[in-house]
Amino acid sequence: MYQSVFRPNLFAEKSIIVTGGGSGLGRCAAHELASLGARIALLGRRLDRLETVAEEIARSGGKADCYSCDIREEVAVKETVARVLENHGRIDALVNNAGGQFPALLRDISLNGWNAVVNSNLTGGFLMSRECFTQWMEQHGGNIVNITADCWMGMPQMGHSGAARAGMTNLTETAAVEWAHCGVRVNAVAPGWVASSGFDTYAPQMQEKLASWARHVPLKRHGTEAEVSAAIVFLLTDAAAFINGVTLRVDGGAPNAKATWDMPDHQNSVGYDGFHLAVKPKVLRRDP
Repeated sequence: MYQSVFRPNLFAEKSIIVTGGGSGLGRCAAHELASLGARIALLGRRLDRLETVAEEIARSGGKADCYSCDIREEVAVKETVARVLENHGRIDALVNNAGGQFPALLRDISLNGWNAVVNSNLTGGFLMSRECFTQWMEQHGGNIVNITADCWMGMPQMGHSGAARAGMTNLTETAAVEWAHCGVRVNAVAPGWVASSGFDTYAPQMQEKLASWARHVPLKRHGTEAEVSAAIVFLLTDAAAFINGVTLRVDGGAPNAKATWDMPDHQNSVGYDGFHLAVKPKVLRRDP
């Protein structure tokens, strides 16, 4: 079972959509939210992955339904949100996690490649937010948590993703103001270098680079999926009722590391990993 730090049944009778719920951070967050009593609507393009996660959740005593949806397609998003409402009767929260990117220098990114990443990481999140708001939350209130990224001071080799993630941060701030009068809070979580299954999707050279980046983090380690999930869960709780329009960094302090400050090596930061099905990325399994 998921070892959450939050109290049991925290989200009992709640309906929560998690996009990109078939792997990585979305899978982890879906497990934790389900372990706390929520009924989960898993959204993603690959139904087989969603069904695998739904089966995992069911074996742990939770509830999850699967909806194949390309969040970049407006009609598909409208229809899918309507289906979730038909099946669940309500949408209490949305975790806008779906997205993706590929490493490339700006000079080498084609227009199609640029549009694909921006649509996945920004436009899709906007469409999901808008439809959850107009179809349910505008009249009943709700909670939205957008997943962005450590894009501060640019993202060399990921310029398309950095631009989209920065846009999502600004979208979060705007929606937090426009929708507050409806009882809707909108916040974001910005993961840094997290040891998730996403590592294994990159080419070996990029995997090695990702593995080495821990030395630039003041805590001297990668984060865990569960540490990001815990931030998402907190923002969805009543304890965060006066938090609106913020982007919560979960990055070990990496953007604060200065070239003028010598960071000593250490092993004094102990990670939290309550996700019982977490698997360490292959490139990190060689670590002592």
